[in-house]
Amino acid sequence: MKQFWYAVSLLTGSLLYPSVAPAQTTSGALLQQMEQASQSLNYELAFISVSRMGIESLRYRHALIDDKVYAQLLQMDGPRREIVQRGNEISYFEAGLEPFTLNGGHIIDSLPSVIYGDFSRLSSSYDFVPVGRTRIADQVCDVIRIVARDGTRYSFIVWIDTDTKLPLRVDMLDRDGETLEQYRVISFAVDDGVRKVMQGLTKASMPPSLSLPPVKKQQFSWRVGWLPQGMQEVSQSRRDIPSLNKPVESRLYSDGLFSFSVNISQADKNSVPQLLRNGWRTVQTEVRDNTEITVVGELPPSTAKRIADSVSLGTQP
Repeated sequence: MKQFWYAVSLLTGSLLYPSVAPAQTTSGALLQQMEQASQSLNYELAFISVSRMGIESLRYRHALIDDKVYAQLLQMDGPRREIVQRGNEISYFEAGLEPFTLNGGHIIDSLPSVIYGDFSRLSSSYDFVPVGRTRIADQVCDVIRIVARDGTRYSFIVWIDTDTKLPLRVDMLDRDGETLEQYRVISFAVDDGVRKVMQGLTKASMPPSLSLPPVKKQQFSWRVGWLPQGMQEVSQSRRDIPSLNKPVESRLYSDGLFSFSVNISQADKNSVPQLLRNGWRTVQTEVRDNTEITVVGELPPSTAKRIADSVSLGTQP
């Protein structure tokens, strides 16, 4: 009898597994098409960004002019706040502040990170689950859920327009299924008229780029013992923080969707263990061996604490 059930289980596995793999591949290909459409089409989006901090109404324009990316993100209500991209330069304009320019590949403010994901890389640590089809902004959309396989991060649900492949809605969910943040398109247009409107940016005067000090490779006497699957170190730095009057050593990690930093400094009288959470951003502080360990980033509190607890002090990587 045992041999019979063993044979049945093998047969069942061989029947079910192939159906899972094509679904992952198909959904991954659709997400890649979304990323390509977001970077290559001329389009305008009117959308709202909903979080526990409130609701923002914004407009985003994107165009390719002479093979160079031009984009504009404009806050539609309240004081005017505008972000403009010309190639690899991102310029910020906000009432009451001096305009400035930073280098970057795309505008990240108020736009979901999933739009720019490298899904060929993400497929090794995330599952792409097809959910079905529905309507958003009067368009039929394919719905895909993006879930970390190790359960240590938040998840996304993405609604992708079946015609243009643009993302028309993105929900970020916590591990209980509660919505932490939502990007939702109200109306949009895809045509060359957007490129003509953006033509004026080619000759517009932009603020100067901020000169940032070069980052030198550091050798720290501590290491992080545990990371969520797919997370990799992006950079590291040592800085003197005038307000704290002490140096802080930092390592920045990312998996292509979420990022966080681990920060090490000498403990003082103000150093206390604490947990702060603002929506999907977490600050987890531990104090150990006269050292303050702080994890800051886009992580559930339990994951941030596990990372902080895994830090080994006085140990070379």
